[in-house]
Amino acid sequence: QVQLVESGGGSVQAGGSLKLSCVAPGAFEFGSCVGWFRQAPSNEREGVASNYVATINYADSVKGRFTISQDNAKNVVYLQMDNLNPEDTAIYYCAAKPQWVPCGSFRSVSQYPYWGRGTQVTVSA
Repeated sequence: QVQLVESGGGSVQAGGSLKLSCVAPGAFEFGSCVGWFRQAPSNEREGVASNYVATINYADSVKGRFTISQDNAKNVVYLQMDNLNPEDTAIYYCAAKPQWVPCGSFRSVSQYPYWGRGTQVTVSA
């Protein structure tokens, strides 16, 4: 069982930045589909970004502000979040698929068998 662990969440004011990390030994080799999701209270989990062999997709709400990146050597996936606003407040989760299984829609929750437990991001006005 692959266990992902997120870190880097916290509380910031609007306009600020945070960089989330997700680590998992052996899960983020080259050719692994990885994704970031978020879930605000009373909302469904929504896709934020995904990356598969340098094919990257973002939700419209985060385009130009969030950047997903991957360090295969260190088995780490990042989500750089800039110009944060209160609507970005949520628990953020990373997810992954086995190597060489392509990403489907970045919005699809069910495609990912491996998940982290999430890290809280709170943005105040």
